[in-house]
Amino acid sequence: MRDLTISSFFNRKMLLCIYTGFSSGLPLFFILQLLPAWLRLNDVDLKTIGFFTLVQLPYLLKFLWAPWLDKISPFSIGYRKGWLLITQLGLIVTLPIFGLLNPHTMMDEVILFSLLTAFLSATQDIAIDAYRREILADEQLGNGNSIHINAYRISSLIPGGLSLIFSHYNTWLETYLFTTAFMFPMLIVTLCLKEPNHQFTQDKKSLFLPALKEFFNRSTLSNAITILAFIAFYKLGDSLATALATPFYIDMKYNNLEIGSIAKNAALWPSILGGFLGGILFTKCGLNRALWISGFIQMFSILGFVWLASEGPFQHVGSYELNMLKVVIGIESLGVGMGATQLVTLIAKNTNPLFTATQFALFTGISAVPRTLLNSFSGVLSESLGWTNYFWLCIFLAIPGMLLLFKVAPWTEKE
Repeated sequence: MRDLTISSFFNRKMLLCIYTGFSSGLPLFFILQLLPAWLRLNDVDLKTIGFFTLVQLPYLLKFLWAPWLDKISPFSIGYRKGWLLITQLGLIVTLPIFGLLNPHTMMDEVILFSLLTAFLSATQDIAIDAYRREILADEQLGNGNSIHINAYRISSLIPGGLSLIFSHYNTWLETYLFTTAFMFPMLIVTLCLKEPNHQFTQDKKSLFLPALKEFFNRSTLSNAITILAFIAFYKLGDSLATALATPFYIDMKYNNLEIGSIAKNAALWPSILGGFLGGILFTKCGLNRALWISGFIQMFSILGFVWLASEGPFQHVGSYELNMLKVVIGIESLGVGMGATQLVTLIAKNTNPLFTATQFALFTGISAVPRTLLNSFSGVLSESLGWTNYFWLCIFLAIPGMLLLFKVAPWTEKE
């Protein structure tokens, strides 16, 4: 029986979900938001920025090395704690390096360090997802994942908000150092973590194939394939819509100070509300209906981008234009946050404690496949279609995931 209370949201495990969400989100949004803004402000073309999204490939392929996180305990301090420590130290060293690079003359180095950042971030995600699944009981998944996604979304306010504001007054090296500083509190928490109890399989020679076989043996082949297809397509539309969000705002003639200031404020409360509503929906309606409701909201939130694109680019940015940006960012934060909460909960419910890291990495990697591959053409699509038609395409691409809900999460079956 599910129970939604204030104490259920703010016990120790829920507070740790704030840590997991923020740690996971900061380096990802560094790649998704701050680096594209840096490239666009340095006059890098949209096609190049679109193909630049392929540096996210480590998030797609992380299942390949995920089994090692269930086999090796770095420094003998724990399977989860050890890998969190290694990856966070790596990110602290890597992120400031971008401030020393020139995207016009050192694009190869930019790509190399972006891939390294994505690899470290994806590896941290493997440990974070496994850690969160191992400390949460099944009945805590809804609340825990809503808080995780909430903190994950709020972390975007650093690279996508505060860092952009900071860059308006300071150099990019100082901006990247400023952004990196937010990783240090996460590192301190990692050092204080208690390693969770594990239920590993005894055979550690090869965990990937047993983990995959266990999932397919759990139900029929068609059901397993349908679940994997749903995981891949549920967030395809909104992922493509936000792939070039910051360059899009720049093309609408907003400057980085305006984008950062509005993102910092307009995204905060809708992000909190989206995560909280995601947890309430799961608790009160069950996962199936929560997936339906959140899916429709995240799909229709793309209409905000259509509206802004049809009105811009602006000759002059005044209060009306700034309010438009607030509405678009606010609705996007609400919809994406709700959808992400339900998808992560679905993934968590489909993992087996014997293969936590491997299966979680596999499922989240599958969710990144169409996003990463299609997002790489986002620059080409936006230039050829124009921004307005591009966002209509994003709405259309959200439909297959919604149709799969009839099979994966029927409305009439409350889970």
